[in-house]
Amino acid sequence: MPDNGVDVSTWFNGQPGDRLSVFDRGLAYGDGVFETIRITPQGPVLLDFHLQRMRKGLDRLGIDCHWDSLEAEIRAYPGLRQPAVVKVVCTRGVGGRGYATSQVQGPTRVISTHPLPQYPQHYAARGVSIFSCRQRLSINPTLAGIKHLNRLEQVLARQEWDSDDYQEGLMLDSLGRVVEGVFSNLFLVRGGRVITPNLEQAGVEGVMRRWLLDQFASQGVSTHVGQITLQDIQLADEWFFCNSVYGVWPVRQWENRTWAVGDMAGRAQQWVMDHWQF
Repeated sequence: MPDNGVDVSTWFNGQPGDRLSVFDRGLAYGDGVFETIRITPQGPVLLDFHLQRMRKGLDRLGIDCHWDSLEAEIRAYPGLRQPAVVKVVCTRGVGGRGYATSQVQGPTRVISTHPLPQYPQHYAARGVSIFSCRQRLSINPTLAGIKHLNRLEQVLARQEWDSDDYQEGLMLDSLGRVVEGVFSNLFLVRGGRVITPNLEQAGVEGVMRRWLLDQFASQGVSTHVGQITLQDIQLADEWFFCNSVYGVWPVRQWENRTWAVGDMAGRAQQWVMDHWQF
């Protein structure tokens, strides 16, 4: 049905429909993965990167999804041909009570279309204000990087502020290391060098983060993936957040510090505009 001018539709296991079993393990245990893909008039943004991350997540969880068929199903979905956000979910499937997977029937695939979020233009033009979240991210190398369905840490973190004063939240891991935003990845710039947190222990390896790292490398910009502390942020010349739905947001304010929109964030924004027509 229409929703804010966007034709919203849902495919369930390859057919129009939206009936999920109450016994699905995605509902019961968060046993699955998902991707959120921005669709522009030119087509899906970073679709190949999204598909690669989804396949990596399914392999990590040991979910047998017959990948070639799932990829063909995603590429055939009609929602990829209109400006919107498309969400792709793949769970292990339907099973009874208990954690054992031997009797599970699946997988379950759900693809749905949603309106593009309408963020104010000044978030990108003048920068955003960042909230310091108390909720910490668990350290778990097995689940780090992939976009699995259990997002309770992000849900709890996002509940910590309910004000337009903040546009994103900064999340640390249980050891106090900087990891990411609630729904974004982050980059710092110091002395012309671009730095982003290592996500081998916690966090989500965002597809826009991956793409921007490639762009920086191709332009000869020095980059480093490693540990970041709160002091590193305080000393940064500039920093910015990114994801594949909104692109790049420079940081204007965090705690007692303010920053101007920096050159590196501006370059990243221009690359996104040039390649993806945001």
